[in-house]
Amino acid sequence: MGSSAATTRDAFTVHGPVAERHLLVVLPHPDDESFSSGGTMAMHADAGVAVTYLCGTYGDMGRNMGVPFFANRETLRDVREQELREACRILGADVRFMGLRDKTVEFEDPDELAVRIAGVIEELDADLVISFYPGHGVHPDHDAMGEATLRAVTGLAEAERPTFWAVAVGERDGLEQALGPADVRVDIRAWADRKRAALEAHATQTKTMFARMEAQAAGDEHLRERLEEGRRVERFYDLTP
Repeated sequence: MGSSAATTRDAFTVHGPVAERHLLVVLPHPDDESFSSGGTMAMHADAGVAVTYLCGTYGDMGRNMGVPFFANRETLRDVREQELREACRILGADVRFMGLRDKTVEFEDPDELAVRIAGVIEELDADLVISFYPGHGVHPDHDAMGEATLRAVTGLAEAERPTFWAVAVGERDGLEQALGPADVRVDIRAWADRKRAALEAHATQTKTMFARMEAQAAGDEHLRERLEEGRRVERFYDLTP
């Protein structure tokens, strides 16, 4: 199977699946998967590659409860778990939970997390792993999970290490100034509607956000361009050791 890539300036554009055996996405919250790599997940699933989302927490400390409210602090964990299961069904992915406490991943021992993540990598024989770029995830949970995942990959024997793609969060111009251009651009146009549907499945978090952003985009050309680009491409940095 392998990748079908076209060389560009400082990056490569992926037009087909990179993983041949298993794509493992390791992020801390429900909805991180759809925002960061939903198109890439759906592309691999449609090609017959197994896809698993290893989710660190249940997102139960999130502030959004739906509009009108259909969750509360007591029920949010169950609601967000079901939202994630539906999003992963849409994307063609299995889901597993690590059971960490939301908004406290930064206080976990990164080496212990790395051991747990490495165990899943080995169990699934994953040959592509996606997580956040340590230090460029914006949220402390994002950075901590990215660091633990990088340690997990680095700690494996060289011959057993999967490709590791990292998601950096922020405006592209600022990221390129700090990190250079993304190493990988995945063409997700054929899966853009699936990615949007998966995001909409996270209704507690996205319904109001989409309404607000689309209203703002009507008068903001830059925002319209950013939203449209999000339907075309997902960007990653290749941090494979």
